[in-house]
Amino acid sequence: MAQALDQVDYDTLDAAKRRFIDAAKRTLRFANSYGIVSESSLGGSANAFSFNLAPFIAAGNQELSLTLVPEGLGTADDTRPDDLSEEELRRFWWNIGIKIISCLTNDAASSGMQTVLLGLYLPSSTPETVFTPAFLNGFLDGVVEGCKRVGCVYLSGETPQLKTKMISGRLDIAGSVFGVMPPGVAPIDGSRLSAGNTIVLVESSGPHENGFTPLRKLAESLPDGYRTKLPSGCELWEAMNAASNLYTPLVQAVLREGILPTAMENITGHGWQKLMRSAKPLRYVIETMLPVPELFTFVEHHLEGGSAMMLSVFNYGAGFAFYTESEQDGERIVRLAREHELTAAIAGRVEASPTREVIVAPLGVTLKGESFGIARGV
Repeated sequence: MAQALDQVDYDTLDAAKRRFIDAAKRTLRFANSYGIVSESSLGGSANAFSFNLAPFIAAGNQELSLTLVPEGLGTADDTRPDDLSEEELRRFWWNIGIKIISCLTNDAASSGMQTVLLGLYLPSSTPETVFTPAFLNGFLDGVVEGCKRVGCVYLSGETPQLKTKMISGRLDIAGSVFGVMPPGVAPIDGSRLSAGNTIVLVESSGPHENGFTPLRKLAESLPDGYRTKLPSGCELWEAMNAASNLYTPLVQAVLREGILPTAMENITGHGWQKLMRSAKPLRYVIETMLPVPELFTFVEHHLEGGSAMMLSVFNYGAGFAFYTESEQDGERIVRLAREHELTAAIAGRVEASPTREVIVAPLGVTLKGESFGIARGV
């Protein structure tokens, strides 16, 4: 007997693809200062971005400094209760849309790069249960809003059905960005970082995209799970899902102001260990901390390890770090952050040291370099 053809669900995938293309159309003018995409090319296998070289020629650039950053969201989109209302789901997915823009563009921003183009990869096993109205409406609106804030163009993406590789009802969210240094500015690579530098920390909105494995395990152990109320009345899933801060606009404002940080770091996985990302033997002394979001206080109360564990895993309220040659430049960054509706503070200083370490004086915690194997400049 002939067997029925086991076919990819192109009806669902094509309908979703049209929604993604519609979302891409809404972003086409967000990077006007760097170039444009013709709307007529959308829907093809490749889309052309007409890059405007005039500002670079005027600045005397002999070459362009570019980046291509691939990144995945991980399990942040699995961190929710099963009984969310349609409106809660839409809000959840809107925040996830911001989170994928964050994890892609904040990494690019840590070198000073302005993200210009962004693509997404969204494989699933059962697109009919994944690409729901709440997902499409919430997620795509979040992606468009994130692109607007950052100033980049979303060029749709790939949405394959992978029946034998993905868990039913789940999807993976990943992508890549193409970024460029603004005219007349060299990449911030940490080579100028040195003892005597000032450290500026900029607030996070919560866990951003990291630490969700222990967060999910904690939620599953609580009687009310993700619906557990925090002291403010906010539910646990809402605090975990808070839209991430996007730091590209602040970084670009800093560079336009003529401030050249010696280094910048997006504080993600490995928490505050990222402050010693440089391979140089330096000590990073933190004397002033930003307010710690209540989610982290709640998590610290329920998990073993105390402040040292929290600082090694989570951003603990500080999502981005600038290092400057002078405290005056640091104060200027604090002012610019305020103008971008972000709280920042002169947090500490860099000192000479025989080894890499971070000292968080208010908490009495020292993070040692030998426990953090990732280093820039090796």
